[in-house]
Amino acid sequence: MLESFGLTDPGCVRQNNEDAYLLLPDTGLYVVADGMGGAQAGEHASKLAVDTVADFIAKAGQRDATTLAQAFQEANSRVMDAAAGDANLEGMGTTLVAVLESGPELLIASVGDSRAYVHDGNQLVGITEDQTWVHEVGRRLGIDENALRTHPMRHVLTMAIGVSPELRVHSYALKPETGALILLSSDGLHGVVEGSVIAQTLAGNGSLEAKCRRLIEAARHAGGPDNITAILLRAH
Repeated sequence: MLESFGLTDPGCVRQNNEDAYLLLPDTGLYVVADGMGGAQAGEHASKLAVDTVADFIAKAGQRDATTLAQAFQEANSRVMDAAAGDANLEGMGTTLVAVLESGPELLIASVGDSRAYVHDGNQLVGITEDQTWVHEVGRRLGIDENALRTHPMRHVLTMAIGVSPELRVHSYALKPETGALILLSSDGLHGVVEGSVIAQTLAGNGSLEAKCRRLIEAARHAGGPDNITAILLRAH
């Protein structure tokens, strides 16, 4: 069983918020999406993606990694279909990261650069792997990703929902210890707030809501150049 809280903020630069998130404790599903596209297209893509995953999981008979990946595939198809049917939505897409409760395990899936972390009370550990140009070049050339943190290509995704029928979904499984915190975030948070600051915030006192608000404020204090979203889950 997970305790949960989520929060999103447009940040300090952008007028609109292209992030979307979903908390469904009764279903055991938690999702963050970071949309992209002109006008309102990014907002449409992120909302459509999270709603599609929720609908798919609600109707599915299984709660396993394959089902969660299939929900992502369905979201990909629906976002692509919506873009093909409306010139105003052409070119839209979104990242997607989700946690699904399955017995004692948490099933995690991701596309793009929205992330999942776990904090066990001592350290913050990244669970997901970014699908970005910087990450793939860094891995191939053996360059520490932190050295590429300010690279002009750092926001270029190599995979996103709604961009191509060929979708690579990264899947993970986690058995969290009681009291462990799981963070889902858009890059408006982890792209501007150092991991050490995130870890310190999660290790501090306070409710999930208080910790979420501190994370959002840290991103805003760092300039808030992008929309900011955080979901915090506590394992019981």
